[in-house]
Amino acid sequence: MTDSDVVVGPIDYLIVEWPSGRPPTGEAFPYLLDLVDRGVIRVLDFAFIRKEDDGTVVGIDIGDFDLDGNPDLAVFVGASSGLLGEDDFAEAAVAVEPSCAAAILVYENTWAAPFATALRRTGAQLVAQGRIPLNEIIAALDELEAAEA
Repeated sequence: MTDSDVVVGPIDYLIVEWPSGRPPTGEAFPYLLDLVDRGVIRVLDFAFIRKEDDGTVVGIDIGDFDLDGNPDLAVFVGASSGLLGEDDFAEAAVAVEPSCAAAILVYENTWAAPFATALRRTGAQLVAQGRIPLNEIIAALDELEAAEA
């Protein structure tokens, strides 16, 4: 089996920070579950950290969040492929403010797997990738709208 035969979509990660004193409420988790249930993504790693005032990083167990079972976070317990290591947690902590909690999510874009696999079979390779921040899109659309007025 070659790399071009492996059916896998692009792998992405994101880090979400909650401000000090405002832990996750669980409101967004059903949306994540929906993406998984519909086969849009596959969660490879899902971890929570807290950056202390002195800069040290502490792992937070999902069971430590008291959300009264709404949503039931037990489905995420053990969501670990082993891709994330201590170096990754330290690197993620650079983006997180002191006294804040953060979630690190590594996921496969399963929706793109057949497309990506077909491209690899033809010898194509990814040469650039990026994401346009939402606030830039909104600003650009606002400018267009103002220019048309």
